[in-house]
Amino acid sequence: MVISSPKDKYFGVWVIFFLLGLGTLLPWNFFMTATVYFTSRLKDPSADSRTNQTEAAGDHRSALEAKFNNVMTLCAMLPLLLFTCLNSFLHTIVSQRVRVMGSLLVIMVVFIVTAVLVKVPLEPLPFFSVTMVKIVIINSFGAVLQGSLFGMAGLLPASYTTPIMSGQGLAGTFAALAMICAIASGSELHDAAFGYFITACVVISVSLLSYVLLPKLEFFQFYQEKNKKQRKDDENSVNLMNEDRKQEAASETQNISMVKIFKKLWRLALSVCFTFTVTIGTFPAITADTKSTLGSWDLYFIPVSCFLLFNLCDWSGRSLTAVYMWPNKDSMLLPVLIVCRVVFVPLFMLCNVEPRLHLPVFFHHDGFFIVFMILFAFSNGYLASLCMCYGPKNVLPHEAETAGAIMAFFLSLGLALGAALSFIFRALV
Repeated sequence: MVISSPKDKYFGVWVIFFLLGLGTLLPWNFFMTATVYFTSRLKDPSADSRTNQTEAAGDHRSALEAKFNNVMTLCAMLPLLLFTCLNSFLHTIVSQRVRVMGSLLVIMVVFIVTAVLVKVPLEPLPFFSVTMVKIVIINSFGAVLQGSLFGMAGLLPASYTTPIMSGQGLAGTFAALAMICAIASGSELHDAAFGYFITACVVISVSLLSYVLLPKLEFFQFYQEKNKKQRKDDENSVNLMNEDRKQEAASETQNISMVKIFKKLWRLALSVCFTFTVTIGTFPAITADTKSTLGSWDLYFIPVSCFLLFNLCDWSGRSLTAVYMWPNKDSMLLPVLIVCRVVFVPLFMLCNVEPRLHLPVFFHHDGFFIVFMILFAFSNGYLASLCMCYGPKNVLPHEAETAGAIMAFFLSLGLALGAALSFIFRALV
């Protein structure tokens, strides 16, 4: 007798996965979008008297200011990759509840410390070092949170990966809007930054409370029990074997199960990896250094046309997969479209990125940058979300959680590779 799945009443589980997806990438987006605040505290005080002369000569930023975007991206993505890999082992020895709640609590503490440090004067080098340590911490625990979340979603119908991806997309939009509001308020930069980081603490608290409610929902309970029953049936089938066969089966399970699962979804795993390699190789290391050629909206150009526009279009692309999924998971068109995105790297490099040493500016007008950003961001969100939705559905139901963790690992691998390549791309401009 087949037991039918209960309904997700009032889309409660969908909303909670959306909020958890929001909490997963919100910390990184809040740090990335606040680059104006961070770089303002990295200025070399002794250089103030030389500002006019150095402005005429070109780049007048201090060494710490100049390398902030690249080092920030690297300090974010390498721990993300390492801890996503570790999470594939952690999920067997540390309970889901401890991994998710523990990660959210640590991230919230880091943001509280960040808000406090807004009011504490520090020299540029110590401030730079402390900021990078905080970025390492939030992305380490963010990786555990993200891997756990995709593993949980792998147990549910395919459509429940979409709210995670959509929530992650909204995280950037929310961070960009919060920064624009902080600038528009007319407050001093430090006062605006304090309110900005406190806002992040509130949102992470909401994500934490939503996770506490998740196990109480019937729809989620049904799929959790279904997974436990599947695992128990597998164990019972092994117990019926003789001892020699048991040891052989256990050895096979440990040694080749991950390989078998990877063979089923390697194309999707490499596709999502390449998607984020191109994205992070370009954004924000190159895009955040682009200057407006119109001059009338310098203060808002990067917050609006870089961060807000990217995150709105990325979110739109991720959300579209909830109602429309094309091409299908076996189509060769999907990896072809993903490889074609590499064209965005030279397009952004030829925009008005400052300072520059090698390449000419070919796309002077702000309109070119905005059009490129819309296409770049939308394709990132849509194609990455397709890969993440298809991945766990390419394997057997009891392999779905492991498949979700593998896909999350390759997503993080793409982020780390992109972070490393961003140094090369930026140096070529």
